[in-house]
Amino acid sequence: MHLFNTQLSIPFKSKKVIKVISGLNNLDIQDIIRMVKAAELSNAHYIDIVANTRVVSIIKSLSNLPLCVSSINPIELYNCTIAGADMVEIGNFDNFYSKNIKFSISQIYQLAKETRLLINNKDICVTIPHTLSLYDQVFLSKKLEVLGINILQTEGYLSSKYSLINCNDKNDMVLKSATTSASALSSTYAISNAVQIPIITASGIDYISSSMASYCGASGVGIGYNINKQKTIYDMSLYINEVYHSLISQINSNDLNDLFFLLNLNKEKVDLSKVK
Repeated sequence: MHLFNTQLSIPFKSKKVIKVISGLNNLDIQDIIRMVKAAELSNAHYIDIVANTRVVSIIKSLSNLPLCVSSINPIELYNCTIAGADMVEIGNFDNFYSKNIKFSISQIYQLAKETRLLINNKDICVTIPHTLSLYDQVFLSKKLEVLGINILQTEGYLSSKYSLINCNDKNDMVLKSATTSASALSSTYAISNAVQIPIITASGIDYISSSMASYCGASGVGIGYNINKQKTIYDMSLYINEVYHSLISQINSNDLNDLFFLLNLNKEKVDLSKVK
């Protein structure tokens, strides 16, 4: 593992990283500042914001937290590093998914290659599209590792086939959490067995499922939606700390067996030895 950002090296090596996601299309500076302040008051390690040079400049003037920006535009990412961004991420695919636009292995690889040529002294993270099969996700991840990408991020989806529509009992919260995060966790498990670079698990992660991410090989988690549901900065910081303590906690073997059962339900099995 090689990271340019020394502030993040220790958290990534200990595999206890929390990335706070402010909303990758969020230009509301007051809302972003609330997220940043909550991150500063808690055990968060860095924050991911919209790739906008004005927003980057403002946030860097207010906080010493490492700042990541996300986009699929290499020039946009480069300009943000000039404005002060500490790292960049090729991601923020949700807007395209809603328009039924999907990204191929070659498209993601080319974006990563162009970004690395432009930005050769900062960490680059690449989100692996959940629309790819697990086999293709692993294949792409191995190519990105060879290219010199520093961090990978997995994302997921919630299949209606396994959604828990009638979950009323509080005891169902664990199953609901595992089901919501199962897609991202299955990708993390497959990819972590194929590459040596750190992986951030995002999409559907909460204070319950974050401990599962660690067991699946993640170096950390990305959270945003569940933080935004909190009413105050104090509540937001408390939630982030709940995620942190979950991330460093241990889960018993029965929980782990239930987890892998859900992963097998959610995605096809992949023979990693066949992925070259």
